[in-house]
Amino acid sequence: MRTLPALPGPTAPWSATSEEVLLALGVDAEHGLSAAEAATRLTEAGANDVRLEQAPALWRSVLAQLRETMIVVLLVALGLTLATGDLADATVIALVVTVNATMGVVQERRALRAVTALRSLAAPSARVRRNGHVRSVPTTTLVPGDVLLVKEGDVVGADARLLEAHDLEVDESLLTGESTPSARRADVTLVAATAVGDRATMLHAGTTVTYGRGEAVVVGTGASSVVGSLAGMLESGSAPLTPLQRRLRRLGQALSVAAVVACVVVVLLGLLRGQSWETMLLTGISLAVAAIPESLPAVVTLALAGGAHRMARRGAIVRSLPAVETLGSVTLLATDKTGTLTRGAMECVAAWTPGSSCLPLPGAEVPPDVVDLLTWAVLCNDAAATTPGPAGASTEAALVSAAAAHGIDVAAARMHRPRVKEVPFTSARRSMTTWHGGAETLEITKGAPEVVLATLPDDTAADEAAGVAHRWASQGRRVLAVVVARDGRLPALAGLLALADPPRAEARDAVLACRRAGIRPVLVTGDHAGTARAIATAVGIVGANDGESALPGTDGEVHARVEPAGKLALIRGWQSAGQVVAMTGDGVNDAPALRAADIGVAMGIRGTDVAKQAADIVLTDDSLSTVVAAVAEGRRVFDNVRRFVRYGVSGGLAEIVVMVVGPFLGLPLPLLPAQILWVNLLTHGLPGVAMGAEAAEPDVGRRPPRPPREGVVTRPIGLDICLLGAGITAACLAVALQAQAAGAPWQSSLFVTLALAQLAIALSTRSSIEPMWRQRWSGNPLLLLAVALSAALTVAALYVPPLAALLHTDPLRASELLVAALAALGPALAYELLKALRRRQPADRDQGPG
Repeated sequence: MRTLPALPGPTAPWSATSEEVLLALGVDAEHGLSAAEAATRLTEAGANDVRLEQAPALWRSVLAQLRETMIVVLLVALGLTLATGDLADATVIALVVTVNATMGVVQERRALRAVTALRSLAAPSARVRRNGHVRSVPTTTLVPGDVLLVKEGDVVGADARLLEAHDLEVDESLLTGESTPSARRADVTLVAATAVGDRATMLHAGTTVTYGRGEAVVVGTGASSVVGSLAGMLESGSAPLTPLQRRLRRLGQALSVAAVVACVVVVLLGLLRGQSWETMLLTGISLAVAAIPESLPAVVTLALAGGAHRMARRGAIVRSLPAVETLGSVTLLATDKTGTLTRGAMECVAAWTPGSSCLPLPGAEVPPDVVDLLTWAVLCNDAAATTPGPAGASTEAALVSAAAAHGIDVAAARMHRPRVKEVPFTSARRSMTTWHGGAETLEITKGAPEVVLATLPDDTAADEAAGVAHRWASQGRRVLAVVVARDGRLPALAGLLALADPPRAEARDAVLACRRAGIRPVLVTGDHAGTARAIATAVGIVGANDGESALPGTDGEVHARVEPAGKLALIRGWQSAGQVVAMTGDGVNDAPALRAADIGVAMGIRGTDVAKQAADIVLTDDSLSTVVAAVAEGRRVFDNVRRFVRYGVSGGLAEIVVMVVGPFLGLPLPLLPAQILWVNLLTHGLPGVAMGAEAAEPDVGRRPPRPPREGVVTRPIGLDICLLGAGITAACLAVALQAQAAGAPWQSSLFVTLALAQLAIALSTRSSIEPMWRQRWSGNPLLLLAVALSAALTVAALYVPPLAALLHTDPLRASELLVAALAALGPALAYELLKALRRRQPADRDQGPG
């Protein structure tokens, strides 16, 4: 296969002259490629399209999900429940397996959808010069060496080096995040290491021409273009496991090992006592189901779904359920600038005149000379008089909006001073001049200060204005100077206007809320360093700590002029350092980083389809404050998962210990398999699911994030599980031994005590600190209802004949039932005493409810 000529420099056509690029590609700009040569190059280079990774077969994706530890545990539990004939439990477990596997497969294919969305950036056709004639060809057939012609409104079809540029401006916001179009020139050369946003001689695929026209030679198509390289980044590697997934995987492994060991011990002890193989095998299977809280994935899924629903009401649409909890684990928030911290549109934010000091705009009232300055600015202006407020993104529209905001009737002013002549703005001239008739003739020039101020005869006024312009420019503002000449007299300085994409009103509060929650905010943008640092200072990312004291190491808080690969490297670097990273973005350039981050957050209003497809969460209001609110929801979800783990594992532990210790105390087979499964169904079913709806703790937005390596079960929670399990065990064995001594049905007494004790624990473990009677039960009435219903079904198992026959229970007398109920309250009351001791030692308090 013939190899295309190499470009001068390492794939950096912007570092060569246009003549050198044409020579390297073997093309004459006047004639372009021949049809035959274009076809040959198309065969060699391939279609100018984003190459999609082949999706694995559906069965392979499903099989990969079924290998996950918690899913394996559930499948074992499913097999065991089917072996025991417990169809109710089997149905629930099968449903949980299906839901979890489906979620995993959907998430796996999300990256492929993100890559597919890149295709929508390309225009269907492009104008090229071939055989000396201009013709329209499908964009997918563009090849290196094609001479590409572009004009205002065109979407660029491939990466190309400019040959000619006539007042050419290009919107590259999807690649760089810059809110204003960038001027393009053909007559300069740059160094090879120039960032995408500074490559003034280049056009990039997917960007839009906003002004002027140009000719360029195609140098990169398909995977060789900037957009193509983004597709490669999106396809490379897989999305990282969320913190919750990692924690549940470790917990599932520990529980499964513990359950298997315990079951083997119980079976061996039974066989040594002379029990039959059939009875002990069935008992071991039942105990395994009880010991493993198979309701945990269901509780987690429902808790995540509830969090997703609440987040949706607040403007955050969740595309991946695990992302709900991941937000609560975030330690670092990497935010972009345009549209997230800023409003995403240019506004006129300040004015200066020789007779007035700098004035912020919009203001309630401005002096007459500022009104005149705004009037001259809209006369020397091509934007429509009806251009709306901040939504008008261009500089011209921002000036019209500022004038209208200060009572200037733009249409009337233009009618009173009709334009009779003009010299339009060009990127080379960097200014615009218009002449107007009326009572007196006006010559108005508006443009870059260094150009316009040079026309003034008064050096003093020019020097003062230059100082103001320099200060504003260092703050990341775009500055325009306006001079006016009346009736042919010498021009006089009307003043300066500063334009910027100002911070959103809530951005500073959101940044400070991140700090209060222990989350480090960092600005990562493709925009210029001066603009980035000015916005970062304004919103409190740098220069202030909670608005008061200076922050150390501010160089690490702002990353400007960062390209897609650089964003990806930053994300991975933070992750390797142990950070849980959230990334916000809206452009195509953000997509690889959004996918690689632990949690990707895309903007719903300004965001591209590519960014939304790569993200886990989409914000409908593009507000950083919504991310902060969603963090609280994520922490709430994890708190509720911990509640269930503490409750469910302590009950399972008690069941195992009862089955192991009971025979040594003269209780041959403490519980029958059917009784174990019934207790497990009642205690891990509705009450466990209800725990996922618990309200957030009051300090959820003020406590620091959990350490990334911290598991679901911490030392305090592990201690709680052991103490609760021991308490339930003691209560059950005490009641059984007392009933056995009295000649009462001891197995039924143990059965009812075990179930009621776990249900009482469900009420007490809502908080590890607050007493049960002070908790806000109105926040989760479902838990009370679930406990009451489960308790009723437990008692029904003693007295309803069909149930009693199924579970082999005997009815208890009222006094015997009362003894069992009072004993069942013991572990919960003991836990309340433990919480009272903790309240006296606040230093020992565990984070959150855990």
